[in-house]
Amino acid sequence: MEKEKTLYMIGNAHLDPVWLWQWQEGYQEVKATFRSALDRMKEYDDFFFTSSSAAYYEWVEENEPAMFEEIRERVKEGRWVIVGGWWIQPDCNAPGGESYVRQGLYGQRYFQEKLGVTAQTGYNVDSFGHNGMLPQILKKSGMDNYVFMRPGRHEKGLEGETFTWTSNDGSAVTAFRIPFEYCTWPRELKEHIERCAGEIKDPRGSIMCFYGVGNHGGGPTKQNIESIHELNRAEDMPRLILSTPDDYFQAVKQSGRTLPVVSGELFHHSSGCYSAHSEVKRLNRLAENRLIMAEKLSVAGKHWAGGKYPLEKYTESWKKVLFNQFHDIMAGTSIEPAYEDARESYGAALDTAARGLNAAVQSISWHIDIPMEEDMKPIVVFNPNAFSGKFEVEMESPCLKENQVLVDEEGTQIPLQTVQSLASSNGRTRLVFIAELPALGYRTYRLVIREAARTFPDVECSGNTAENRWFKIAFDEKTGYIFSLYKKNDGTEYFSGPAAVPVVIEDKSDTWSHGVRIFDKVKGRFEGVSVKRVECGPVKCVIRVTSTYGSSRIFQDFSIYRELDYIRVKTTVDWHEKMSMLKLRFPMQLNYLRASWEIPYGVAQREPNGEEYPMQNFLDTEGANPGLETAINGLSFLNDGKSSGSIAGKEVSMTVLRSPIYANHEPYQPDENLEYVYVDQGVQTFTYGLYPHDGSWEDACTVQRSRELNEKPIALFETYHKGELPQSASFLSVSANNVLVTVMKEAEDGSGDLILRLVETAGRACETQVEVHGLNREFTLAFTPFEIKTVRIPVHSQLEILENDLLEREEARRQED
Repeated sequence: MEKEKTLYMIGNAHLDPVWLWQWQEGYQEVKATFRSALDRMKEYDDFFFTSSSAAYYEWVEENEPAMFEEIRERVKEGRWVIVGGWWIQPDCNAPGGESYVRQGLYGQRYFQEKLGVTAQTGYNVDSFGHNGMLPQILKKSGMDNYVFMRPGRHEKGLEGETFTWTSNDGSAVTAFRIPFEYCTWPRELKEHIERCAGEIKDPRGSIMCFYGVGNHGGGPTKQNIESIHELNRAEDMPRLILSTPDDYFQAVKQSGRTLPVVSGELFHHSSGCYSAHSEVKRLNRLAENRLIMAEKLSVAGKHWAGGKYPLEKYTESWKKVLFNQFHDIMAGTSIEPAYEDARESYGAALDTAARGLNAAVQSISWHIDIPMEEDMKPIVVFNPNAFSGKFEVEMESPCLKENQVLVDEEGTQIPLQTVQSLASSNGRTRLVFIAELPALGYRTYRLVIREAARTFPDVECSGNTAENRWFKIAFDEKTGYIFSLYKKNDGTEYFSGPAAVPVVIEDKSDTWSHGVRIFDKVKGRFEGVSVKRVECGPVKCVIRVTSTYGSSRIFQDFSIYRELDYIRVKTTVDWHEKMSMLKLRFPMQLNYLRASWEIPYGVAQREPNGEEYPMQNFLDTEGANPGLETAINGLSFLNDGKSSGSIAGKEVSMTVLRSPIYANHEPYQPDENLEYVYVDQGVQTFTYGLYPHDGSWEDACTVQRSRELNEKPIALFETYHKGELPQSASFLSVSANNVLVTVMKEAEDGSGDLILRLVETAGRACETQVEVHGLNREFTLAFTPFEIKTVRIPVHSQLEILENDLLEREEARRQED
């Protein structure tokens, strides 16, 4: 009988705060939608409303406090149901791993503080794909369930719409894919309900059916609810109950059903969104990294030098960043003015982070004991990473005096090179040197006069070749393409043909690239204008390749260092093409290719099938060189702001940009009589890296290399003064290379306790010693593969160090809640 089947009717209103409108319009629509939902509750005592996104509630709280109190009462009653637990429904691919943690940290804490609840069900119904680490992040943020809609059934086959979703650390949540739509038209629902009911295969089965006007808000209407009541009286219809996702998941678990298991990432929907609007994606990466660096060094500044930790300012800045990760902003699919708003918001967050970072490093450097020396100028260099290493330092400076050299705190001379200043005026230059820095700490260098100064040989380079002790790179003087990248220790030649080739791809798809997975129709290639050496000295050689296509230009500055084992490529693109994509292509010569892509707080292994995929800080290819089958080698492609790429067979492509029309959604066809604005026009800069390595990326510290590119050292001039700090110190370090400290911050509860976030990065179980030198604390942690751990170090040293969940709660307390 049909009545033995159950449809859980989920009243909701998908609210895009930004899309084909700006946030101010979204702000008003949130209030109108919430008002409508409250009115329906007065009219129908069996009506439930399901809603997400803490940012919306903060808007209502600040602008319409009386309505907020009504919502609070309905939440207590249990009829207004909080799902999602995140600040916003973000893009689930482009932001960094820590951003998803902060979505839950600030979202769940807001709901708990203001409404007395936390979400049990994660909720991203419109996001364009879902990264494979979300089950762990959801689980450790207090959510055991997940609701999504994209990719749809035409984009990814699943054994069932309800399933167990696991991440590669073993964490699991119960997930549900909405089979058709999350929203409906205002009037009758019969056709939609019948379609959902047809998905119930078990005679006593159940499924969720979402209803309510959405996208621009609206929510369930009177006609919706009346239709549900009427249809429920029909004998040929399933039992229709106005309900919530939490109730559905609870019923599924109580039923004892054996659910299919799906592991890893959920793709592909709207592959063009992985790269559309490269500016907003780069601003996001920059803001994430700067806030993370500011937090770490502000903690060090407080405990080393009595500086301030501006908790509230950092929290508010993170909220700005999180809001701009909304899926239609971060995916590049909103109207052009929305990105003017995003620039302003990111700018505010970046400014706060910059000021906090500067205050932290200057408070520390002022407390370093630096003895007076005539004609001496101290330079203090800070490493924001919790691993030691060699880092490139560039800083503006007055021109050097005669016989002025650079020495470390022990007086050992360090190679120093001057390059073109950012200022086109006399008396200024730019210094470059390689600083060997302690983990999450600093080191003091000095510019001094030495009559008998040591000289260092220049990096070996000509107009089109350069080499160091690890590798040699050579460029075709006519095309500007790399024709050889040769690793010296075993003779590996990485490329089978011209590499770093800027390729223009025809891309007539809409902004989302609906239905497109592969971008490979080549329109043309940038052709070389010049290949020339622009810098050469004892620190690095820079070979500049200038190329053009149509009215567009690319400048690639390849930096090869004497003391660094990778190549850094500062790239400037001046782009003026339309309905096209730009990729940098690298044909690999390695056999048995394994492709590893960094994803948020994890790594995914993907087939080299030519499809477009999102990426974080690196993409690695590994295999055997023909003729050297026993030698396994890899090449890591690092980046500081690009977000997607593809591998077709052995050809690696890093996607630089796309230029569709803003907010062009099929089936709309552009009118040739109208003028349109195209995405990614003009000048943009980014840096990528080529890191040739022995063995696998897991053993070659690729993760650390990618962080060096993204969390760069901070250098500043100081003066001599007495102080209680030594000239070099580390605040925190870990013993295991495969454990990365991603966060060091103060707890959100204002206690002053220290919060550490650590991630196992190589898929290997391990133990690591964690030494917090700045607090004289140390402890041991055990990790399972790809596990994320959060540790609370109490401000009072006699209190026990505890593991917390991602909401900064003790694990035991979370389970009780």
